[in-house]
Amino acid sequence: MPRPSPLQNRCAPDGSLHAVQARGTLMGNRGGRLHDADGRLGAARWRSRAWICCRLAWRGWWRPVMGDGYTEIFFLDEATALAAGHRPCFLCRRDDALAFAAACARAAGLDRPPRAPEMDRVLHAERLAGPRPARLGDLPAGTIFAADQRFHLRTPDGSLPWTFDGYRWPATQHPSSQEVLPVTLPSVRAALVAGYMLRLHSTANS
Repeated sequence: MPRPSPLQNRCAPDGSLHAVQARGTLMGNRGGRLHDADGRLGAARWRSRAWICCRLAWRGWWRPVMGDGYTEIFFLDEATALAAGHRPCFLCRRDDALAFAAACARAAGLDRPPRAPEMDRVLHAERLAGPRPARLGDLPAGTIFAADQRFHLRTPDGSLPWTFDGYRWPATQHPSSQEVLPVTLPSVRAALVAGYMLRLHSTANS
């Protein structure tokens, strides 16, 4: 059977995987292999609690996409990856991972940054719990939320509609009192409030 093209490994903010041409600026995995020998996904969408977000290239390492070992997942940007429940990788994105852990510690009032397995347990529990409605004005910039049947990135001045190719302008002005569905996990939103700086797609600044 021929290999599908594009592959079903482009991640939306809610963690769902889609077959679209846009690759994005980051990649990651969910702890193992989700695809078969023909590059098609099975029923599983994760293999462990360790959902990570990585650079597209690092130290010249190369591997065929959807080969052995694990299934590569691609994200528009870090806001998308964190919304989907992935955290920065401690190998290829060590500085970002340490900054994220430090922000999590500040947010939770911990006396030391949490280790990767500790963050994974928290993130996994929040992924399983699913999103709960919230008032838009209570969400920090960098949050991705669902409203009007699409995803939006919360910005300091409003919000930008999200697509697999990038953010769309002009910005949308939702009332701060509007109830929306934040797909970015609660602990990630807390880390944003505590000062974690996201790596956003270039279209967020157009």
